[in-house]
Amino acid sequence: MLRDAHNRTIRDLRISLTDRCNFRCFYCLPNGEPPLARKDTILTFEEIAYLADIFVGLGIEKIRLTGGEPLIRKDVPKLVEKLATLKPRLHDLALTTNGFDFPRHAKSLKDAGLDRVTLSLDSLDREKFVDITGVDALDKVYASIEAAKEFGFEPVKVNACIVRGRNDDELVDFARFARETDVSFRFIEFMPLDSGHEWSREMVVSGKEIHAAINDAYPLKLKETSRGSETSWKYSFADGSPGEIGIIAPVTEMFCGACSRIRLTADGQIRTCLFSTTEHNLRDLLRSGASREEIVQFIEDVVMKKEPRHYINDAEFKPASRTMSFIGG
Repeated sequence: MLRDAHNRTIRDLRISLTDRCNFRCFYCLPNGEPPLARKDTILTFEEIAYLADIFVGLGIEKIRLTGGEPLIRKDVPKLVEKLATLKPRLHDLALTTNGFDFPRHAKSLKDAGLDRVTLSLDSLDREKFVDITGVDALDKVYASIEAAKEFGFEPVKVNACIVRGRNDDELVDFARFARETDVSFRFIEFMPLDSGHEWSREMVVSGKEIHAAINDAYPLKLKETSRGSETSWKYSFADGSPGEIGIIAPVTEMFCGACSRIRLTADGQIRTCLFSTTEHNLRDLLRSGASREEIVQFIEDVVMKKEPRHYINDAEFKPASRTMSFIGG
């Protein structure tokens, strides 16, 4: 098992497949950024599969494929098929997508062995959706949610980044959507990871505010008394209606003490925290011809350097060394 210097067991690996995205969400990549060079920097699927096998051998139980928008990368089902061979040692294989092109790939991803999918839906209003994402694609996201349900990606998770003055007036509407469609709707606090560097504390709608607004309209029942290493508190509807509410509050209720995650960027850098200011170059070690044992030792050494917590709430907080689209969600 991978353990860090703070005795946390690392079980979850987020693998970014690309830094590119076809959305321009203001809280992530509003103006775009120069993409990484392709051939020389981005990990190949063969390299990802090889490294994933090593990570799973070290105790990683969950892998989530992210981006950017991962489905921009060609032949993602082929990678999923490679990673699915790591089961049953690998307990969960998931993908996060903006939903723009998911229906076209849904069946092949399921057939390849993908277990779950998480989709982004930051507004139920078409004009507001365009304002937030820069793309007129609300209908595509709705279609993706239907496709996820059709092909058995249960539970279907839907994420919304809640930002004061942009979509915080839709909290009850989002909850109603969860009840009507029987999805797990997850509300995420706005974090300082946007390429436009417009984040401010005043824009953060706290998890407690989110809970209060929804609970007033639809009373909630906490599903588990402990969150464990999960990022969200999960709630069911007290009246027994279908659907689930999840609240992820990394800014106001940090959960670093139970963090079980590390990240591998599209260009092969290990990040031990979403807000890390340093990265660890696994790609160049791999391409230098290092043995499996040397790679294992490198990973174990890096994990021991995992930060005790993030520092968003400290006066001396420094933004992460890269923005969300490069890090992988």
